[in-house]
Amino acid sequence: MFVGFDYGSANCAIGVIENGEVRLVPLSADSKYLSSTLYAMDRELIAEAVLKQLPQAEQAEYARMRAAQLSRGAAARRELDLLPNEQAVFVGEQAIEAYLDMPDEGFYVRSPKSFLGASGLHDSQIALFEDIVTLMMMHIKKQAEKSLANGASVITHAVIGRPVNFQGIGGEQSNIQAETILSLAAKRAGFTEVDFLFEPLAAGMDYEASLQEDVTVLVVDVGGGTTDCSMVKMGPSHIDNRDRSQDFLGHSGQRIGGNDLDIALSMASFMPHLGLGSLMTNKLPVPSKPFWNAVAVNDISAQRDFSALASKKLIEDLIKDAQSPDLIKRLLKVQKEQLGYKLVRSAEQSKIALSDHNSVDTPLDYIDNGLHAKVSEADFENAITMPLSKVEALMREALEQSGVMPDRIYVTGGTARSPAIYKRISGLFPEIPIVVGDHFGSVTAGLTRWAQRVFA
Repeated sequence: MFVGFDYGSANCAIGVIENGEVRLVPLSADSKYLSSTLYAMDRELIAEAVLKQLPQAEQAEYARMRAAQLSRGAAARRELDLLPNEQAVFVGEQAIEAYLDMPDEGFYVRSPKSFLGASGLHDSQIALFEDIVTLMMMHIKKQAEKSLANGASVITHAVIGRPVNFQGIGGEQSNIQAETILSLAAKRAGFTEVDFLFEPLAAGMDYEASLQEDVTVLVVDVGGGTTDCSMVKMGPSHIDNRDRSQDFLGHSGQRIGGNDLDIALSMASFMPHLGLGSLMTNKLPVPSKPFWNAVAVNDISAQRDFSALASKKLIEDLIKDAQSPDLIKRLLKVQKEQLGYKLVRSAEQSKIALSDHNSVDTPLDYIDNGLHAKVSEADFENAITMPLSKVEALMREALEQSGVMPDRIYVTGGTARSPAIYKRISGLFPEIPIVVGDHFGSVTAGLTRWAQRVFA
Protein backbone atom coordinates (compact mmCIF):
# COMPACT_ATOMS: atom_id res chain seq x y z
CA MET A 1 0.00 0.00 0.00
CA PHE A 2 1.29 3.49 -0.83
CA VAL A 3 0.80 6.75 1.06
CA GLY A 4 1.73 10.39 1.14
CA PHE A 5 3.81 11.06 4.25
CA ASP A 6 4.25 14.60 5.54
CA TYR A 7 7.05 14.29 8.08
CA GLY A 8 6.67 17.88 9.13
CA SER A 9 8.58 20.22 11.40
CA ALA A 10 5.54 20.84 13.58
CA ASN A 11 3.18 17.94 12.78
CA CYS A 12 3.20 14.68 10.84
CA ALA A 13 0.39 13.24 8.72
CA ILE A 14 -0.34 10.27 6.43
CA GLY A 15 -2.69 10.35 3.43
CA VAL A 16 -4.24 7.63 1.27
CA ILE A 17 -6.42 7.61 -1.85
CA GLU A 18 -9.90 6.18 -1.32
CA ASN A 19 -12.52 6.27 -4.09
CA GLY A 20 -10.39 8.77 -5.98
CA GLU A 21 -10.18 11.21 -3.08
CA VAL A 22 -7.47 11.94 -0.52
CA ARG A 23 -8.16 10.91 3.06
CA LEU A 24 -5.91 11.74 5.99
CA VAL A 25 -5.49 8.72 8.23
CA PRO A 26 -6.09 9.17 11.99
CA LEU A 27 -2.82 8.87 13.90
CA SER A 28 -4.45 8.90 17.32
CA ALA A 29 -7.91 8.52 18.80
CA ASP A 30 -8.79 12.17 18.21
CA SER A 31 -6.43 13.57 15.57
CA LYS A 32 -5.14 13.07 12.03
CA TYR A 33 -1.91 14.81 13.03
CA LEU A 34 0.95 13.79 15.28
CA SER A 35 3.11 16.42 16.94
CA SER A 36 6.74 16.23 15.77
CA THR A 37 8.19 15.64 19.22
CA LEU A 38 10.08 12.93 21.08
CA TYR A 39 10.90 12.54 24.76
CA ALA A 40 13.23 9.94 26.27
CA MET A 41 13.95 9.43 29.96
CA ASP A 42 17.55 9.23 28.79
CA ARG A 43 18.80 9.89 25.25
CA GLU A 44 20.76 6.62 25.28
CA LEU A 45 17.47 4.71 25.53
CA ILE A 46 16.41 5.78 22.02
CA ALA A 47 18.61 3.22 20.24
CA GLU A 48 17.23 0.50 22.53
CA ALA A 49 13.66 1.48 21.54
CA VAL A 50 14.56 1.27 17.84
CA LEU A 51 16.22 -2.13 18.25
CA LYS A 52 13.15 -3.62 19.93
CA GLN A 53 10.92 -2.67 16.99
CA LEU A 54 13.20 -3.76 14.15
CA PRO A 55 12.47 -7.03 12.33
CA GLN A 56 14.46 -9.94 13.73
CA ALA A 57 16.59 -10.19 10.60
CA GLU A 58 17.82 -6.59 10.96
CA GLN A 59 18.50 -6.53 14.69
CA ALA A 60 21.99 -8.06 14.71
CA GLU A 61 23.44 -5.57 12.21
CA TYR A 62 21.80 -2.63 13.97
CA ALA A 63 23.02 -3.85 17.38
CA ARG A 64 26.55 -4.03 16.01
CA MET A 65 26.34 -0.44 14.70
CA ARG A 66 24.85 0.91 17.94
CA ALA A 67 26.80 -1.22 20.42
CA ALA A 68 28.07 1.76 22.42
CA GLN A 69 24.66 3.45 22.61
CA LEU A 70 22.94 0.22 23.60
CA SER A 71 25.50 -0.39 26.35
CA ARG A 72 24.99 3.12 27.72
CA GLY A 73 21.23 2.65 27.40
CA ALA A 74 21.34 -0.50 29.51
CA ALA A 75 23.27 1.40 32.20
CA ALA A 76 20.78 4.28 32.05
CA ARG A 77 17.87 1.87 32.47
CA ARG A 78 19.49 0.46 35.60
CA GLU A 79 20.19 3.91 37.02
CA LEU A 80 16.59 4.96 36.43
CA ASP A 81 15.28 1.72 38.01
CA LEU A 82 13.22 0.97 34.90
CA LEU A 83 11.80 -2.48 34.34
CA PRO A 84 13.09 -4.33 31.24
CA ASN A 85 9.92 -3.64 29.21
CA GLU A 86 8.92 -0.35 30.82
CA GLN A 87 8.37 2.37 28.22
CA ALA A 88 11.09 5.01 28.35
CA VAL A 89 10.68 6.82 25.01
CA PHE A 90 7.54 8.67 23.89
CA VAL A 91 6.41 10.24 20.62
CA GLY A 92 3.86 12.95 19.77
CA GLU A 93 1.46 14.20 22.42
CA GLN A 94 2.73 11.55 24.84
CA ALA A 95 6.20 13.10 24.47
CA ILE A 96 4.84 16.57 25.24
CA GLU A 97 2.99 15.31 28.30
CA ALA A 98 6.09 13.49 29.56
CA TYR A 99 8.24 16.57 29.04
CA LEU A 100 5.79 18.88 30.82
CA ASP A 101 5.71 16.42 33.73
CA MET A 102 9.52 16.22 33.92
CA PRO A 103 11.03 19.23 32.09
CA ASP A 104 14.30 19.13 33.99
CA GLU A 105 14.84 15.43 33.38
CA GLY A 106 15.27 13.28 30.32
CA PHE A 107 15.82 14.29 26.69
CA TYR A 108 13.24 16.24 24.71
CA VAL A 109 13.43 17.19 21.04
CA ARG A 110 10.89 19.25 19.15
CA SER A 111 10.92 19.46 15.33
CA PRO A 112 13.82 17.03 14.73
CA LYS A 113 13.40 17.66 11.00
CA SER A 114 14.78 21.16 11.60
CA PHE A 115 18.14 19.67 12.60
CA LEU A 116 18.63 17.11 9.83
CA GLY A 117 20.54 19.41 7.49
CA ALA A 118 22.62 21.09 10.20
CA SER A 119 26.25 21.66 9.27
CA GLY A 120 29.04 20.19 11.35
CA LEU A 121 27.14 17.26 12.86
CA HIS A 122 29.39 14.51 14.20
CA ASP A 123 28.76 10.87 13.28
CA SER A 124 27.26 10.26 16.73
CA GLN A 125 24.84 13.16 16.27
CA ILE A 126 23.79 11.94 12.83
CA ALA A 127 23.24 8.47 14.32
CA LEU A 128 21.07 10.02 17.05
CA PHE A 129 18.89 11.84 14.52
CA GLU A 130 18.64 8.68 12.41
CA ASP A 131 17.27 6.89 15.47
CA ILE A 132 14.91 9.72 16.44
CA VAL A 133 13.40 9.88 12.94
CA THR A 134 13.27 6.08 12.70
CA LEU A 135 11.39 5.76 15.98
CA MET A 136 8.92 8.48 15.00
CA MET A 137 8.34 6.89 11.59
CA MET A 138 7.85 3.48 13.19
CA HIS A 139 5.21 4.92 15.49
CA ILE A 140 3.42 6.84 12.73
CA LYS A 141 3.42 3.87 10.33
CA LYS A 142 2.09 1.56 13.03
CA GLN A 143 -0.68 4.01 14.01
CA ALA A 144 -1.68 4.53 10.38
CA GLU A 145 -1.83 0.80 9.72
CA LYS A 146 -4.06 0.33 12.77
CA SER A 147 -6.46 2.92 11.36
CA LEU A 148 -6.58 1.37 7.89
CA ALA A 149 -9.01 -1.50 7.36
CA ASN A 150 -8.92 -2.43 11.05
CA GLY A 151 -5.20 -3.03 10.91
CA ALA A 152 -5.30 -5.38 7.92
CA SER A 153 -3.31 -3.05 5.62
CA VAL A 154 0.47 -2.87 5.45
CA ILE A 155 2.02 0.37 4.20
CA THR A 156 5.02 -0.33 1.95
CA HIS A 157 5.51 2.71 -0.32
CA ALA A 158 5.61 6.39 0.62
CA VAL A 159 6.19 9.75 -0.99
CA ILE A 160 7.77 11.91 1.71
CA GLY A 161 7.74 15.69 1.58
CA ARG A 162 10.93 17.70 1.90
CA PRO A 163 11.66 21.43 1.97
CA VAL A 164 13.50 23.02 -0.91
CA ASN A 165 16.42 23.62 1.47
CA PHE A 166 16.75 21.99 4.87
CA GLN A 167 19.19 24.71 5.94
CA GLY A 168 19.79 28.29 4.91
CA ILE A 169 23.51 27.48 4.90
CA GLY A 170 25.19 24.28 3.86
CA GLY A 171 23.60 24.17 0.42
CA GLU A 172 23.15 20.88 -1.37
CA GLN A 173 25.41 19.03 1.09
CA SER A 174 22.89 19.78 3.85
CA ASN A 175 20.03 18.60 1.63
CA ILE A 176 21.82 15.34 0.82
CA GLN A 177 22.57 14.74 4.51
CA ALA A 178 18.96 15.32 5.53
CA GLU A 179 17.45 13.24 2.73
CA THR A 180 19.87 10.40 3.51
CA ILE A 181 18.76 10.40 7.15
CA LEU A 182 15.09 10.36 6.10
CA SER A 183 15.66 7.56 3.56
CA LEU A 184 17.52 5.35 6.03
CA ALA A 185 14.96 5.97 8.77
CA ALA A 186 12.08 5.15 6.41
CA LYS A 187 13.75 1.88 5.40
CA ARG A 188 14.30 0.88 9.03
CA ALA A 189 10.71 1.82 9.82
CA GLY A 190 9.50 -0.69 7.23
CA PHE A 191 8.92 1.31 4.03
CA THR A 192 10.25 -0.74 1.13
CA GLU A 193 10.26 2.11 -1.39
CA VAL A 194 10.41 5.87 -0.84
CA ASP A 195 10.25 8.87 -3.14
CA PHE A 196 10.60 12.55 -2.25
CA LEU A 197 8.73 15.65 -3.42
CA PHE A 198 9.23 19.32 -2.62
CA GLU A 199 6.59 20.32 -0.08
CA PRO A 200 5.47 23.56 -1.79
CA LEU A 201 4.97 21.65 -5.02
CA ALA A 202 2.96 19.05 -3.12
CA ALA A 203 0.79 21.78 -1.60
CA GLY A 204 0.25 23.24 -5.05
CA MET A 205 -0.79 19.90 -6.50
CA ASP A 206 -3.74 19.72 -4.14
CA TYR A 207 -4.82 23.19 -5.24
CA GLU A 208 -4.28 22.26 -8.88
CA ALA A 209 -6.90 19.52 -8.63
CA SER A 210 -9.55 22.26 -8.37
CA LEU A 211 -8.36 24.40 -11.30
CA GLN A 212 -10.39 24.75 -14.48
CA GLU A 213 -7.75 26.71 -16.41
CA ASP A 214 -3.98 26.89 -16.76
CA VAL A 215 -2.36 29.47 -14.45
CA THR A 216 1.04 30.30 -12.99
CA VAL A 217 0.97 30.04 -9.21
CA LEU A 218 3.40 31.16 -6.52
CA VAL A 219 3.03 28.58 -3.77
CA VAL A 220 4.04 29.93 -0.35
CA ASP A 221 4.31 27.18 2.26
CA VAL A 222 5.01 28.63 5.70
CA GLY A 223 5.49 25.59 7.90
CA GLY A 224 6.64 24.98 11.43
CA GLY A 225 10.34 24.82 10.62
CA THR A 226 10.80 25.95 7.03
CA THR A 227 9.31 28.29 4.46
CA ASP A 228 9.33 27.25 0.82
CA CYS A 229 8.21 29.19 -2.23
CA SER A 230 7.72 27.68 -5.67
CA MET A 231 6.59 29.18 -8.98
CA VAL A 232 4.62 26.45 -10.75
CA LYS A 233 2.61 26.15 -13.95
CA MET A 234 -0.67 24.48 -13.02
CA GLY A 235 -3.95 23.48 -14.56
CA PRO A 236 -5.67 20.89 -16.78
CA SER A 237 -2.79 20.83 -19.30
CA HIS A 238 -0.24 19.98 -16.62
CA ILE A 239 -1.95 17.92 -13.94
CA ASP A 240 -1.57 14.52 -15.61
CA ASN A 241 2.12 14.89 -16.46
CA ARG A 242 4.26 12.49 -14.48
CA ASP A 243 7.36 14.62 -15.07
CA ARG A 244 6.60 18.13 -13.83
CA SER A 245 10.14 19.49 -14.09
CA GLN A 246 9.22 21.80 -17.00
CA ASP A 247 6.37 23.25 -14.94
CA PHE A 248 8.60 24.02 -11.95
CA LEU A 249 9.83 27.51 -12.85
CA GLY A 250 11.66 28.54 -9.69
CA HIS A 251 11.92 27.86 -6.02
CA SER A 252 13.44 29.15 -2.82
CA GLY A 253 13.50 27.88 0.72
CA GLN A 254 15.04 28.48 4.09
CA ARG A 255 14.81 27.19 7.63
CA ILE A 256 12.46 29.90 8.80
CA GLY A 257 8.98 29.08 10.03
CA GLY A 258 6.59 28.88 12.92
CA ASN A 259 9.29 27.84 15.36
CA ASP A 260 11.20 31.04 14.59
CA LEU A 261 8.07 33.13 15.15
CA ASP A 262 7.51 31.43 18.51
CA ILE A 263 11.10 32.09 19.50
CA ALA A 264 10.87 35.73 18.42
CA LEU A 265 7.65 36.16 20.42
CA SER A 266 9.27 34.53 23.46
CA MET A 267 12.16 36.98 23.29
CA ALA A 268 10.00 40.06 22.77
CA SER A 269 7.13 39.36 25.17
CA PHE A 270 8.37 36.88 27.78
CA MET A 271 12.07 37.50 28.28
CA PRO A 272 11.66 41.08 29.62
CA HIS A 273 9.90 39.41 32.57
CA LEU A 274 13.11 37.41 33.09
CA GLY A 275 15.42 40.41 32.93
CA LEU A 276 16.06 41.00 29.24
CA GLY A 277 16.50 44.73 28.68
CA SER A 278 17.23 45.46 32.35
CA LEU A 279 20.48 47.06 33.51
CA MET A 280 23.54 45.99 35.44
CA THR A 281 24.79 48.05 38.40
CA ASN A 282 27.32 49.63 36.01
CA LYS A 283 24.31 50.82 33.94
CA LEU A 284 25.19 48.58 30.99
CA PRO A 285 22.40 46.35 29.65
CA VAL A 286 22.24 42.72 30.75
CA PRO A 287 23.77 40.61 27.91
CA SER A 288 21.09 39.10 25.72
CA LYS A 289 22.88 35.89 24.68
CA PRO A 290 21.74 33.65 27.58
CA PHE A 291 18.13 34.76 26.99
CA TRP A 292 18.40 33.86 23.32
CA ASN A 293 20.07 30.52 24.05
CA ALA A 294 17.25 29.67 26.46
CA VAL A 295 14.56 29.78 23.76
CA ALA A 296 16.54 28.93 20.60
CA VAL A 297 15.09 25.43 20.61
CA ASN A 298 15.95 24.82 16.95
CA ASP A 299 19.65 25.59 17.46
CA ILE A 300 21.69 22.66 18.78
CA SER A 301 24.72 24.72 19.84
CA ALA A 302 22.56 27.32 21.63
CA GLN A 303 20.74 24.64 23.58
CA ARG A 304 24.01 22.93 24.47
CA ASP A 305 25.51 26.22 25.64
CA PHE A 306 22.48 27.10 27.75
CA SER A 307 22.39 23.75 29.51
CA ALA A 308 26.14 23.84 30.31
CA LEU A 309 27.53 24.59 33.76
CA ALA A 310 29.22 27.71 32.36
CA SER A 311 25.83 29.18 31.50
CA LYS A 312 24.56 28.56 35.02
CA LYS A 313 27.61 30.32 36.46
CA LEU A 314 27.18 33.26 34.05
CA ILE A 315 23.57 33.77 35.13
CA GLU A 316 24.53 33.52 38.81
CA ASP A 317 27.16 36.23 38.22
CA LEU A 318 24.58 38.40 36.45
CA ILE A 319 22.29 38.11 39.46
CA LYS A 320 25.04 39.49 41.71
CA ASP A 321 25.60 42.53 39.49
CA ALA A 322 22.06 43.20 38.20
CA GLN A 323 19.89 46.14 39.19
CA SER A 324 16.87 43.76 39.08
CA PRO A 325 18.30 40.47 40.42
CA ASP A 326 14.85 38.96 41.08
CA LEU A 327 14.13 39.03 37.35
CA ILE A 328 17.42 37.29 36.48
CA LYS A 329 16.64 34.64 39.10
CA ARG A 330 13.73 33.63 36.88
CA LEU A 331 16.17 33.02 34.02
CA LEU A 332 18.27 30.90 36.36
CA LYS A 333 15.23 28.75 37.09
CA VAL A 334 14.68 28.29 33.36
CA GLN A 335 18.31 27.16 33.05
CA LYS A 336 18.27 24.80 36.04
CA GLU A 337 14.94 23.17 35.14
CA GLN A 338 15.42 23.35 31.35
CA LEU A 339 12.17 25.25 30.78
CA GLY A 340 13.13 26.74 27.42
CA TYR A 341 10.90 24.43 25.41
CA LYS A 342 8.03 25.15 27.76
CA LEU A 343 8.48 28.91 27.23
CA VAL A 344 8.45 28.51 23.46
CA ARG A 345 5.38 26.29 23.69
CA SER A 346 3.65 29.06 25.67
CA ALA A 347 4.56 31.47 22.88
CA GLU A 348 3.15 29.07 20.29
CA GLN A 349 -0.12 28.87 22.24
CA SER A 350 -0.22 32.69 22.39
CA LYS A 351 0.36 32.88 18.63
CA ILE A 352 -2.49 30.46 17.97
CA ALA A 353 -4.84 32.33 20.33
CA LEU A 354 -4.05 35.61 18.53
CA SER A 355 -5.59 34.13 15.38
CA ASP A 356 -8.97 34.66 17.06
CA HIS A 357 -8.31 37.40 19.64
CA ASN A 358 -6.71 40.85 19.64
CA SER A 359 -4.73 40.06 22.79
CA VAL A 360 -4.04 37.17 25.14
CA ASP A 361 -2.79 36.87 28.71
CA THR A 362 -0.34 33.98 28.90
CA PRO A 363 0.35 32.32 32.28
CA LEU A 364 4.03 31.76 33.10
CA ASP A 365 3.51 30.58 36.66
CA TYR A 366 5.75 27.56 36.07
CA ILE A 367 8.60 30.09 36.24
CA ASP A 368 7.32 32.26 39.08
CA ASN A 369 4.07 32.09 41.01
CA GLY A 370 1.56 34.56 39.56
CA LEU A 371 3.75 35.51 36.59
CA HIS A 372 1.93 36.16 33.33
CA ALA A 373 2.55 38.10 30.10
CA LYS A 374 0.04 40.07 28.09
CA VAL A 375 0.57 39.83 24.33
CA SER A 376 -1.35 41.86 21.75
CA GLU A 377 -1.64 41.35 18.01
CA ALA A 378 0.54 44.46 17.57
CA ASP A 379 3.16 42.96 19.92
CA PHE A 380 3.21 39.82 17.80
CA GLU A 381 3.54 41.76 14.54
CA ASN A 382 6.45 43.76 15.95
CA ALA A 383 8.16 40.65 17.33
CA ILE A 384 8.10 38.76 14.03
CA THR A 385 9.23 41.61 11.77
CA MET A 386 12.62 40.03 11.08
CA PRO A 387 11.40 36.45 10.40
CA LEU A 388 8.65 37.76 8.10
CA SER A 389 11.15 39.88 6.22
CA LYS A 390 12.94 36.63 5.40
CA VAL A 391 9.66 35.13 4.12
CA GLU A 392 9.21 38.16 1.87
CA ALA A 393 12.77 37.74 0.59
CA LEU A 394 12.06 34.10 -0.29
CA MET A 395 8.96 35.12 -2.25
CA ARG A 396 10.96 37.69 -4.21
CA GLU A 397 13.74 35.16 -4.82
CA ALA A 398 11.27 32.71 -6.36
CA LEU A 399 9.94 35.48 -8.59
CA GLU A 400 13.43 36.46 -9.71
CA GLN A 401 14.40 32.86 -10.48
CA SER A 402 11.31 32.24 -12.57
CA GLY A 403 11.36 35.58 -14.38
CA VAL A 404 7.55 35.79 -14.38
CA MET A 405 4.80 37.23 -12.21
CA PRO A 406 2.23 34.76 -10.85
CA ASP A 407 -1.45 34.83 -11.73
CA ARG A 408 -2.23 33.79 -8.18
CA ILE A 409 -0.51 33.29 -4.82
CA TYR A 410 -1.41 30.11 -2.97
CA VAL A 411 -0.66 30.29 0.74
CA THR A 412 -0.53 27.19 2.90
CA GLY A 413 1.21 25.73 5.96
CA GLY A 414 0.11 25.74 9.58
CA THR A 415 1.92 28.97 10.39
CA ALA A 416 0.20 30.86 7.54
CA ARG A 417 -3.13 30.88 9.34
CA SER A 418 -1.92 33.76 11.51
CA PRO A 419 -3.63 37.03 10.44
CA ALA A 420 -0.34 38.88 10.91
CA ILE A 421 1.40 36.62 8.40
CA TYR A 422 -1.44 36.74 5.88
CA LYS A 423 -1.49 40.54 6.17
CA ARG A 424 2.23 40.74 5.40
CA ILE A 425 2.04 38.37 2.40
CA SER A 426 -1.05 40.00 0.91
CA GLY A 427 0.53 43.44 1.25
CA LEU A 428 3.58 42.45 -0.78
CA PHE A 429 1.68 42.03 -4.08
CA PRO A 430 -1.77 43.55 -3.47
CA GLU A 431 -2.79 43.31 -7.13
CA ILE A 432 -2.40 39.50 -7.25
CA PRO A 433 -5.29 37.34 -5.96
CA ILE A 434 -4.43 35.21 -2.91
CA VAL A 435 -5.89 31.78 -2.31
CA VAL A 436 -5.62 30.30 1.19
CA GLY A 437 -5.34 26.52 1.26
CA ASP A 438 -5.85 23.90 3.92
CA HIS A 439 -3.27 25.13 6.40
CA PHE A 440 -2.35 21.66 7.61
CA GLY A 441 -3.57 19.10 5.08
CA SER A 442 -2.61 20.46 1.66
CA VAL A 443 0.98 19.14 1.64
CA THR A 444 -0.14 15.68 2.73
CA ALA A 445 -2.85 15.66 0.06
CA GLY A 446 -0.37 16.63 -2.65
CA LEU A 447 2.11 13.98 -1.53
CA THR A 448 -0.67 11.41 -1.63
CA ARG A 449 -1.70 12.39 -5.17
CA TRP A 450 1.94 12.12 -6.28
CA ALA A 451 2.24 8.69 -4.65
CA GLN A 452 -0.73 7.62 -6.79
CA ARG A 453 1.19 8.65 -9.90
CA VAL A 454 4.63 7.21 -9.11
CA PHE A 455 3.59 3.96 -7.42
CA ALA A 456 0.17 2.98 -8.77
